Amino acid sequence: MKKRPLPKAWRVLLPLCVWLGLWWALAARIGQPLLLPTPWQVLTCLGELAGTAAFWTTCLTTLGRVFLGGGMGIVAGVTLAALSARFEGCAAVFSPAVKVIRATPVASFIILIWLWASANWVPVVIAALMAAPIAWSATHQGVAEVDPQLIELAEVYRFSRWKTVRLVYLPAMENALANGCRTALGFAWKSGVAAEALCRPVRAMGTAIWNAKTYLETPQLFAWTAAVVLLSIAVEKLLWGLWNAAERRRAGGAS
Repeated sequence: MKKRPLPKAWRVLLPLCVWLGLWWALAARIGQPLLLPTPWQVLTCLGELAGTAAFWTTCLTTLGRVFLGGGMGIVAGVTLAALSARFEGCAAVFSPAVKVIRATPVASFIILIWLWASANWVPVVIAALMAAPIAWSATHQGVAEVDPQLIELAEVYRFSRWKTVRLVYLPAMENALANGCRTALGFAWKSGVAAEALCRPVRAMGTAIWNAKTYLETPQLFAWTAAVVLLSIAVEKLLWGLWNAAERRRAGGAS
């Protein structure tokens, strides 16, 4: 029996209503906002926070730290992966480091980096460390998807190295790289906020979450967490929308 597809609006509203309803019912059953506030209490608190300049300054500062670190990690991961694909010696040197970064808990890195850097820079470094291995893997996947016949054709026509990269490698790798960058920024965002919560720099969403927990401001704790999630979704939608728009513009220009 064939399933009837849900309308697009219902695919958004149905899970939202179900989970918010369960949250509301559980909060009402507990009856202690200190333990679990209702969705309305969290929404009210979020609205009050959003009405202050300090809230937006904090959000933008965290966003800047994460984007700086995530961008650095993506550039480093792509560069090192490209060198490893070109030179076997680089692969032998860099591959173990990538495996160590993947296997090491984020909390351990946060504490270690905190020994060497100020609290304001710890989230930047952590975001870079979490993004780099994902960009590394995406680059290797993209290189593996390049058609060997196109490489041979480029050699026959004596393309320069840069022309081969631009006309052969990049078109084949762009989907893998785009998805890898999307995932890398997601990991950078979560790890960067976690680093802020542990080392507590000034004007940071992670610091606000920690302070709300310390002073038992549970609605604020949920409100700041919701702000982290909503900002992450909004930035991802914006970046992915810009990428898709650029793809459509390029496809239109090619046709």
